[in-house]
Amino acid sequence: MSEQDLKHFVPTPPRLPARNEQNLRHRIQKQCFNNIGNSLLTISVLVLIYYVAKSFLDWAVFNAVWDAATRRECLDISPDGACWAGVIDWFNGLIYGRYPDEEQWRVNSGVVMALLWLLPLMSQRIAYRNSILISWITLYPFLGAYMFLGGTFGQDVGIIHMVFTSLAAGYFILLYLNWVLCAAGQSSLPEMVTPLTSKLFRRGQHMTGFLLVWGFLSILCGVVLAQMHLEPVPVDHWGGLFLTLIIASFAITMSIPVGILLALGRRSKLPVIHWLSMMLIELVRAVPLITVLFMAVTLLPIFLPSGAEPDKLSQVLFAVCLFAGAYMAENIRGGLQAIPDGQYEAAQTLGLGYWLTMGLIILPQAMRLMIPNIMTSFISMLKDTTLVSIIGLFDIMLMARNISNDKNWIGLHTEPLALISILFFVMCYGMSQYSLNLEKRLKAHRS
Repeated sequence: MSEQDLKHFVPTPPRLPARNEQNLRHRIQKQCFNNIGNSLLTISVLVLIYYVAKSFLDWAVFNAVWDAATRRECLDISPDGACWAGVIDWFNGLIYGRYPDEEQWRVNSGVVMALLWLLPLMSQRIAYRNSILISWITLYPFLGAYMFLGGTFGQDVGIIHMVFTSLAAGYFILLYLNWVLCAAGQSSLPEMVTPLTSKLFRRGQHMTGFLLVWGFLSILCGVVLAQMHLEPVPVDHWGGLFLTLIIASFAITMSIPVGILLALGRRSKLPVIHWLSMMLIELVRAVPLITVLFMAVTLLPIFLPSGAEPDKLSQVLFAVCLFAGAYMAENIRGGLQAIPDGQYEAAQTLGLGYWLTMGLIILPQAMRLMIPNIMTSFISMLKDTTLVSIIGLFDIMLMARNISNDKNWIGLHTEPLALISILFFVMCYGMSQYSLNLEKRLKAHRS
């Protein structure tokens, strides 16, 4: 065979470098102007957005009135612009309702304390990190109720409320002391007293040390709080965005445990528990929230003992908790059905009982799968809380309607509702973005 008959390797000419198709201009051209139809549709949408945005900005910003004494004065200054002067005049009522002006610092302090309680979750090394959220759900409501209701220990504040308020304050102080020690590279307070407890107890030295430190701080807080007096503020004076957030927070917080119990009850093999759970879920989901609210306000006192007269807020909290729990139960049940049977069989192989199987293996996976549905229920519950204005609670919607009844601002409807729309959009959008970030973190952790 001659060399001419042999195949010689001919190198392929070098390819041109790949075009950068990630720039903004190319993406817009590819997605919005790739053909005549899409180009016309894009231009039409842009023109519509321009005219809507221009009209809104002219009304809300450029032609708006920010300083006036009455609505008539607003119309005289700018008849085509928004009258934000009325909203500014009533802004304090929109946020706090009828809460006394000189006591509103307690509302601000309570909200800040609720946020600070969850702030240590940002640290991955803090001791007893898993108990922070549980303590926020179980203990903070007592401390927040004391801040908002006021009173004096032993007089206006009952013994049970007094004990749990002291425990909540003690835990809050212990939480931040541990966080400071953790940031300084030191051991937590319970770990510091472990050598002392190990001499007295053979088992559970860490938990014993934690309980001893917590109890000591709680006693100190109880002694300090007993010397204080907060002016009592009845629930009837609560209102505005403050009341809306209280109702929404309670409904969102309690919907998870109530929903879990109802979902497990509906999947139970015991006929009584199964049918009772199913009837409760279907009965609540078959009627709108306003019906449940009216039933709670009118029928709930009938089933209570004579002399027990709960306030309207307590009845509303019971109704929204039941309503949110029924809807959450179906979301959680959907997540439970998505778990393969192999997970149950693996738990049985390890010798885990029913509650350990659910708590350690099944429910965490089900909750992770149902994060989008759960957050959707949370957002819907936040928006549904505005219905409590129909039964007479002075939430932010009822306070907004009261602006138009003020003799100085008669007929001012649009501006308060626009402000409420913006507030609810910010809150709902923030919850939605948090849900997306939580899903990404859980997926990254799982991978």
